[in-house]
Amino acid sequence: MTLTTRLNGLNLYLIGMMGAGKSSTGAALAQALGYQFFDTDAVVEAAAGQTIADLFATQGEAAFRQLETQALAELAAYRRLVIATGGGIVTQQHNWSYLHHGIVVWLDASPAVLRQRLAGDAGRPLLQGQDWETKLATLLAERQSLYGQADVRVTVEAGESVEAIAARTLELVAARICPEVEAGADSAVLN
Repeated sequence: MTLTTRLNGLNLYLIGMMGAGKSSTGAALAQALGYQFFDTDAVVEAAAGQTIADLFATQGEAAFRQLETQALAELAAYRRLVIATGGGIVTQQHNWSYLHHGIVVWLDASPAVLRQRLAGDAGRPLLQGQDWETKLATLLAERQSLYGQADVRVTVEAGESVEAIAARTLELVAARICPEVEAGADSAVLN
């Protein structure tokens, strides 16, 4: 039985810090599973008619978080999706009610990997300013326990290809939904 069959339409929600590779890994996962891929940031930008950076500048983080929750709620109504979420989506408790409609996968990149990937990235509103590395470390510390509530944790290594991360993610998801195949069991149930 294929993983897609065993998932039975359950969505995969990718959580983790900005720069962890949720968008690129999500696209690869969707392709491997025959699912559709969505990025909540792209959905928010399309709905707002402006970039995330402009949205933060003109309306503030609270307005962005509200739009992000609306995007998540709309996507959660569908099946067979891989959804890359914004790094702060886990900070809004009500978002977990949507995330728990599927399998939550934490892409866990180390602070060193995140710093390398985010250096010089001017499109991250929460990292603007001279001491962005300290801000990054603070955000990671604040969110770590929330990310830890994921169903599956995938450690992202420096220099690792998207394909390798996606393949390992699929293995870990398969192990999570069907940790052991019992004799005569036809279907997997999420524990």
